[in-house]
Amino acid sequence: MNRKSGVLMHISTLDGSYSCGSFGEEAKKFVDFLRDCGFSYWQVLPFCMVDECNSPYKSYSTFGGNPYFVDLPTLFKKGLITKEELDSQRQQTPYSCEFVRLYHTRYDVLKKASERVSESDRAAVEAFIESDSYLYDFCVFMSRKNANGERPWYEWTVDEINEDVLFMWKFIQYEFFTQWAEIKKYANENGVKIIGDIPIYVALDSCDVWSNRRLFCIDGDNKPTCVAGVPPDYFAADGQLWGNPLYNWDEMKKDGYRWWRDRLSHTLRLFDGVRIDHFRGIESYWAVPGGAKTAREGSWKKGPGMELVNALSEVAGDRLIIAEDLGDITKEVAELVNKSGFPGMRVFQFAFLSDSDNPHLPHNYINNCVAYTGTHDNNTLLGYLWEMDGNTRRRMLRYCGYESDDWTGGCGAVIRSVFASPAGLVIFPVQDLLGYGSDTRLNIPGKADGNWQYRVTDEQLKSIDRFKYRELNSLYKR
Repeated sequence: MNRKSGVLMHISTLDGSYSCGSFGEEAKKFVDFLRDCGFSYWQVLPFCMVDECNSPYKSYSTFGGNPYFVDLPTLFKKGLITKEELDSQRQQTPYSCEFVRLYHTRYDVLKKASERVSESDRAAVEAFIESDSYLYDFCVFMSRKNANGERPWYEWTVDEINEDVLFMWKFIQYEFFTQWAEIKKYANENGVKIIGDIPIYVALDSCDVWSNRRLFCIDGDNKPTCVAGVPPDYFAADGQLWGNPLYNWDEMKKDGYRWWRDRLSHTLRLFDGVRIDHFRGIESYWAVPGGAKTAREGSWKKGPGMELVNALSEVAGDRLIIAEDLGDITKEVAELVNKSGFPGMRVFQFAFLSDSDNPHLPHNYINNCVAYTGTHDNNTLLGYLWEMDGNTRRRMLRYCGYESDDWTGGCGAVIRSVFASPAGLVIFPVQDLLGYGSDTRLNIPGKADGNWQYRVTDEQLKSIDRFKYRELNSLYKR
């Protein structure tokens, strides 16, 4: 890999005035920030709709886009919403995503916008959706969900759908993908590539399962026979019971893993590269019985391995695919990552959990890896330092060449150590560039409430020393 660097920040975290980051001018300003700092990559989280806990890793569709990301000022400029409607969506705080408010008010405004689309533009929307069967199915799914009181598909009793609601969803998807295409084009023209994210699993109550039931482990009553999770680990003593239905890999194999091929192809139309979440599940996965109370009751099952990897590689070509190989990594998983040729992940916050052979220590990084100070599932770097025991913190800072008694200044030394490492690509969460504490953490695995809400402000972004990071990128040939 060529030596490069980037920043991890989800769209929802972007600055803005309408309760959630979006595909507006703020996204272009962030691209300008990355360019000025010498960063080459912008990594985001999944673009799909969030669940009831606001997580983008459990959605109604892996193909459909999040309506909250549609930029309202763009719709206003098109004459599709009024000034009053735009103003009604102004946020009450710039520091967090207002998910409850979004859920209760945003769709009304988007519905009104869809009703004002001209006949010629309606034709363009319809043609766009008709060209993608997965998006069409998603729009139908969401419309039927609306007709059935938002109940999960396996409880539906009503077949009819409201055509106006159906068009609203078509319009939302058209605007979502059209607006994002402009942002991506702007990023690429400014030397910035975008890395997306594919959650390995999908939700039971999703268009993906509804329209492809044979591809999942569900019984005749539409109940999952086994669900996804991970065993007890660093994050959770009982493991994590994700609850997603597991794939019927034997059935998927029959058509050469077409659904997975289509999924990756769709994702790579949006991004220049992609991280595959929980890559170890392709080698073997933790299968939990459908009625289990905790993930402790699960067991390991063999995954499709290199058969799926080869199918994905054919789709990806020479584009960047990152294998998220964190957690309980066995020799077999390590061999699969190595055979795939995909770069794995290294996380500095895991570096001092064992001895000097720990692969997350910077001196053990290889070129073909992507190194992070932390991921969206970790504490911020400052929060991590704060919560460490004193002896480990001193050892860690000494490793990074930081000898001061005031450990609060150690974040810069850690960032420099990651910059200097052999890793081909290094990624820093925006909170770590800001030096912020755990109150800005994006997600705590296993915790249902209070996640995914952090947002950055324009003033905060402007406070980051762009010259400093331009110098670091130049010094370490990134």
